[in-house]
Order: sequence, then C-alpha cells, then structure tokens
Amino acid sequence: MSALLSFTDAAVTYIQGMLVKNQGHGFRVSIKKTGCTGFSYAPTIVQEAPAGDVHFVAQGLRVYLDPDCVDLVKGLTVDYQEEKKEGGLKQKKLVFINPNEKSRCGCGESFHV
Repeated sequence: MSALLSFTDAAVTYIQGMLVKNQGHGFRVSIKKTGCTGFSYAPTIVQEAPAGDVHFVAQGLRVYLDPDCVDLVKGLTVDYQEEKKEGGLKQKKLVFINPNEKSRCGCGESFHV
C-alpha cells in the first residue's frame, strides 16, 4: 500500500514534528471539493486511526488515506518547502505533487483530475 503515496525527507521531518507537537497518532490525507478547479488537499494530524481509512506506514509515518480519494492520489508525493517572499518573509508549506492532476487554478490552491 505504501506505493500510493511517498514523502520527501523534508516532509517526513516536518510531519514528525507536527505529530510530536500535536500529540498525534498519524498523518491523514483527504481531498475536498472546493476552489476554482474542483479539489483541494486536506491534510490533517489525527489523534486516532480513522475508521474505514486505508492505512499504511510510509517512511516511518503512520499514514491514513480517505478511501474516497485513493484513485485521485495514486502516485502522490508530499514535499515540504520554504519559499522566500517579498520583504524577506518565508512561506513554509506542504506541497502535493500529483501525477493525476490535469490542471491547477491560478492561485494554486485547487486542482482538477
């Protein structure tokens, strides 16, 4: 099952830190219908295993996947990036690299498959 999703080292480090900070049990990936082009990613730290979710361990992380979005995220890579913005500010965020995406909206927050 772990071939469904992969994580960069930076993402693993960030998520592990969030798990400790939030006393979490695992990392959950789901997708919600929203935005300009249809879908957006909804990652969360969960306190317990969600009933009915697909679950596996990937790179040492307990991962839970909403069963309704399995086909939409096959091959997804989760990365963590820091972007320098104007004025010296840094934006830090998880980035989802999905080979199934056909397009993204202009702001980059939603996608279409």
